[in-house]
Amino acid sequence: MTFDATEFEIDFSCMGVLRPERNGLCREEKHSEDAADSNNLCHIEKAYSTILSELGEDVDREGLLRTPLRAAKAMQFLTKGYKETTQDILNDAIFDEDHEEMVIVKDIELFSLCEHHLVPFYGKAHIAYLPNKKVVGLSKLARIVEIYSRRLQVQERLTKQIASAISEALEPAGVAVVIEAAHMCMVMRGVQKMNASTVTSVMLGRFYDDPKARKEFLTLTLKK
Repeated sequence: MTFDATEFEIDFSCMGVLRPERNGLCREEKHSEDAADSNNLCHIEKAYSTILSELGEDVDREGLLRTPLRAAKAMQFLTKGYKETTQDILNDAIFDEDHEEMVIVKDIELFSLCEHHLVPFYGKAHIAYLPNKKVVGLSKLARIVEIYSRRLQVQERLTKQIASAISEALEPAGVAVVIEAAHMCMVMRGVQKMNASTVTSVMLGRFYDDPKARKEFLTLTLKK
């Protein structure tokens, strides 16, 4: 006895089995070594297909055949920070050093997604810390920004998470973080203010307690 599997509507996607579909959904990534990621990708892909259909689009037309898959992959990339930790990147990059003066890395580009509307906000982060006999590889500060910005965020929390992560990892005398960003939820929709920008800051340790340290950081960081 034989049968045509395409005649059945059973959804095998969560079992890692390819289910034939008219628009090609879930036809890729099924041989990935990470079955969980593969299943997640499939579920996100189908969710995007549903969204497009509910918007009145024909998901079977040529221009949209692979759009749900592309969008799913893009969303996984834009939120990859959920699977990364500061410990993973800092373990071999913290060094003993007899240095106590301010270290600043400024103009670190960042891109994130607003958790309220799932549209981008982007800008620059400026970071400073006062070493307490320990320094970190400078590129790792940018990596910390990347980890927390590649999540669904609000700028206020993002600023605090970056500062807290540096403080916990290095135990410095002080940490300062300023983020300047433009939010597409204010540009593309809502009030539609093209030139609006948002500035947030977090000051820890001596940067909070000592006005002179705070002023030096802000002067060196925000000068044009």
